[in-house]
Amino acid sequence: MSNVSHPTTQGLNTQEWTRQELATLPIKPRVGIGFWISIVLAVYVGLVLIQLFVFNENWNWELVFSYLFSQVILNGLLNTIVLTVLTTVVGLALGVLTAWCRMSKLVVLRTFAVLYIWLMRAMPPLVMLLLVFFFGALVPTLGIGIPFGPNLFEVPTNEVISRFSAAIIGLAIYLGAYSAEVFRGGVLALQSGQFEACKALGLPPFKAYQKILGPQLIRVITPSMANEVITIFKSTSLVSVIGYTELLTTVQTIYARNFETIPLLTVAVIWYLVLTSLAMFGQSRLEKRFGRGFARRNLASTAKQTDLAGA
Repeated sequence: MSNVSHPTTQGLNTQEWTRQELATLPIKPRVGIGFWISIVLAVYVGLVLIQLFVFNENWNWELVFSYLFSQVILNGLLNTIVLTVLTTVVGLALGVLTAWCRMSKLVVLRTFAVLYIWLMRAMPPLVMLLLVFFFGALVPTLGIGIPFGPNLFEVPTNEVISRFSAAIIGLAIYLGAYSAEVFRGGVLALQSGQFEACKALGLPPFKAYQKILGPQLIRVITPSMANEVITIFKSTSLVSVIGYTELLTTVQTIYARNFETIPLLTVAVIWYLVLTSLAMFGQSRLEKRFGRGFARRNLASTAKQTDLAGA
């Protein structure tokens, strides 16, 4: 025999028990005409995409798959990956330094940081790449010495700034300005009590960011920073203007010979999609790693159920 007592034995009549049960039931949206219109629209778009990508022979999928894993394409892909990794490392380091200067108490450092961010926001990345690559025309030699006086050490600029180094320097300078604002926004998003608690514990700034402030900062800036890194990854295609051979430049060289423009561009798009998907997967894992304890959707759902039960 069941040990669960009847509702009426607990001082509640049948009508009141029914109201409590109804209050805890989930609210299901009403299925209207908009739902069926969206289904029809989705089916129509799906058929159009199938006709475009599957039954359109102009894509020449056999040629696409023959070039997809070819050695020349993989070499260009490797150059793109190396360029992206090095640019990201240098750019983020420059962004951290710029953000620190931007929030410094020294007016000189703040001024330099503001001018740098202002200039990079106004300059397209393509112009930045061209300026760095042709910097030797402005300054033939790089050296260390006294301004308006003799140099203690000199080296020709063209020996330092090659196509590869110009690509890294140009894109890293561009990333540094934007990532600096992302870092600064993340620091400003932290509660002031966190900084006061670190000071009260006697933690030095480096230790405070390493143990307490850093994980919170990463959780805040991960979505924005991932967008900046993916943007830089796609911006590596701009280095073709200075003659550096990466994925897009390799593709352009091939279709300039065989005139198969669409299939070769499709090869580049597929690899860009693959690498971007990997970056987004890493972003999601990073968000889960540093977002533990901040599941707002679960908290909101629990609060909603509690409010309905207590109605």
